[in-house]
Amino acid sequence: MAKSPRAGRIKRRLAASIGAVSATRFYRTCLTHTLMRIGHDRRWRTVLAISPDSDVAATHWAERIRRLPQGNGDLGSCMQRLFGRLPPGPVVIVGSDIPSIDASEIAKAFRLLGNANAVFGRAPDGGYWLVGLRRSPRVPAPFAKVRWSSPHALADTLSNLTGRRVAFASTLSDVDTEDDYRRMRQSWERLIRPRSRAKP
Repeated sequence: MAKSPRAGRIKRRLAASIGAVSATRFYRTCLTHTLMRIGHDRRWRTVLAISPDSDVAATHWAERIRRLPQGNGDLGSCMQRLFGRLPPGPVVIVGSDIPSIDASEIAKAFRLLGNANAVFGRAPDGGYWLVGLRRSPRVPAPFAKVRWSSPHALADTLSNLTGRRVAFASTLSDVDTEDDYRRMRQSWERLIRPRSRAKP
């Protein structure tokens, strides 16, 4: 899931302390980093879910990656809509502001879904940077009454999955505050190009 990387629309909490220009630069860099690391991996198909919907056709997105609008509503509504809309099979949703994300983390989440109904990647603040659902025999609906942007987001989501098998991927941090920004700066300032792959 990604927001259009325009100053004033993204990372507002971070921008309040480091300025909109620096916050936008961070977000653009992290989004580019994420797409370079996981966007073209042949083990899955990557789709960018864009907000606002009107920016789906904007020219700043990676050309070869399919794009969909997130639609209206809160974060849970948007994610539920994606889980219901995408083609059959397991689906993993990740954020676009996770500096240490890499393909091995996504592959691990898909493996965990082999024996679980849902998988989460915890964040240290009580939320999560990754959620995956098996979607079989039906699509679970775990996002009702979740207190988003709070220390209760993961716990609230898990409470909606009582009786389901839940697995956990690695704990990773996003960047919401100036402290996060300073602490993780080396993780996002240098884009790490994906390893070269042999041609098929």
